[in-house]
Amino acid sequence: MQSTREAIFILFSIPFYSILIGAEILLSNWQHRKFYSIKSTLENVLFTLLNGSIDVLMRGLFYVAVLLWCYNHHFIKIENAYLYWFLLFLLEDLAFYFEHRVDHYCRIFWAVHVTHHSSEEYNLTTGFRSSVFQPIYRFIYFIPIALMGFHPLDIIFMYSLTQTYGILVHTQYVKKMPRWFEAVFVSPSHHRVHHASNVCYLDKNMGMCLIIWDKIFGTFQEELEAEPIRYGLTKPIAPTNNPIQLIMHEWFAIGKDIRRKLPIQTKLKYLFMPPGWSHDGSSKTSEELRKEML
Repeated sequence: MQSTREAIFILFSIPFYSILIGAEILLSNWQHRKFYSIKSTLENVLFTLLNGSIDVLMRGLFYVAVLLWCYNHHFIKIENAYLYWFLLFLLEDLAFYFEHRVDHYCRIFWAVHVTHHSSEEYNLTTGFRSSVFQPIYRFIYFIPIALMGFHPLDIIFMYSLTQTYGILVHTQYVKKMPRWFEAVFVSPSHHRVHHASNVCYLDKNMGMCLIIWDKIFGTFQEELEAEPIRYGLTKPIAPTNNPIQLIMHEWFAIGKDIRRKLPIQTKLKYLFMPPGWSHDGSSKTSEELRKEML
């Protein structure tokens, strides 16, 4: 399920990304800043290839059947082309915000998304460090949009556009954008916060293109000069060259938790409560960690 315009967009985006990533690699090495390592970069490439393969499979199995059915039963029709594309952009960005927020606040979805946050490096290729299994459920967030009269091919094309922007903010070279820009759009500074493991930055700045959702729903956090960012996870993964471990480590941890002799409702909480939740306080959620800092 791929439109001609999406195929053309992808074709042109490959050299665009290659030039930007190549320039960032050369500049960071020239300045001895070491933003890139071969190991992490290859991991990022592998994860995006795996994600893309599952995405293609899911389009054939679900996107066509489910989203087209929803579109064929839509209850709104937007005649004005400019309004149509503007609203599609807003709705997709809002849908991504809620998907992203669920990924951070529900452990079984965090187990999928954590791969994107597991690198202690932060560069343009980090944007390609995909949550490998996310395409399995991502289409669910598109269902309301299709029911509102937006064609599935348009939805997927807009997702590709917004994803491009989401990749470009993964850089340490742009410090701050103009104030008006940072008031509305996700900036590299905003997204650096999102990838930080500092307690004050955890689970903040979920937006893809627009930062207004974070400001509306209370998940916004400014990058602070007094709090330099540490990238990666609060509990780093043990060094490994095993991609299965990198992708599945949180699932292994969940399995260990639910195999314990606990009531069924407690086992379910280990699945659906936020990451870090524990029945005995042995580990803590981001909100609990923040309260300890007060």
